Amino acid sequence: MATNPHVPGGPLPLEDKILETGASMIQDFQPTKQLCAHLNAFHTYADEPGRFVEANHYCAHLTEDVRQCILYDSPGPNARLIGVEYMITPRLYSTLPASERQLWHSHAYEVTSGMLIMPGPSAFPGAVQAWEAAETQEMKHVIGLYGKVYHLWQTDRGDALPLGEPKLMTSFTADGQFDFEKVVGDRDARFGTDWRRKKELRKGIERPEVHPDADFAWKRRNFM
Repeated sequence: MATNPHVPGGPLPLEDKILETGASMIQDFQPTKQLCAHLNAFHTYADEPGRFVEANHYCAHLTEDVRQCILYDSPGPNARLIGVEYMITPRLYSTLPASERQLWHSHAYEVTSGMLIMPGPSAFPGAVQAWEAAETQEMKHVIGLYGKVYHLWQTDRGDALPLGEPKLMTSFTADGQFDFEKVVGDRDARFGTDWRRKKELRKGIERPEVHPDADFAWKRRNFM
C-alpha cells in the first residue's frame, strides 16, 4: 500500500506488511463489516460557520434509531480518518436536553439541495438509474435524522497530523452559506454525479420540520 503524501513518515517496512497480511487473514473485523453505506457531503466548523471540509461517511446501523459513521477525507485506500458522526431519529433527538440538542445538526438541506450523495456506479446507464432509485429511497430516511459530528484532523488548514482538540462540526442549512455550485460541482466532477439531477429526483421527498434547537451554530452566528 502506498503512503499518503500528506502524512509524515516513510513506506511501511516489509515486516509490518507481512504482519498486516497475516492479521487480515486470521482476525475477524466485525465492526467494520457492518458498514453498509458510503455518503459524501460537506461539514462546516460550528465555531467558524462557512469554513468547510469534504467528508466521506462510512456508516452502519446500530438500531433503527441510531447510526454511526467513520469519516475519511477521501474514498481512497490511503484516506485519512478525520472524524466520527452519529445520527439519530427525531424520536430520540426530542428526548435530549436542550443544551445537548444544540450540538446536533439537521440533514434536510443536504438532502434536498443534492449535496448529500451515495457514490455509486457511473459507467453503465442502467446501473446508474437503479442506483439513483436506491439512493433516493435512502435519502427519504436520512432527511429526518439529526447528526452529531466531531472532526479530529483539520486537513483543510494543512495539518500533517491530527492536532489540537476535536472540533464540533455542523451542516450547511441554506443557500448562500458557501460557494455551493463551485464546491459541490467540483466534487461531482470527481464522482461522476450531478447535484442538479439529485435535487430534481428528490423533489418528491417531504422536507421535515427541523427542531428549533438544531443547527445552533448558524443561529448563534446570526445573532452575533
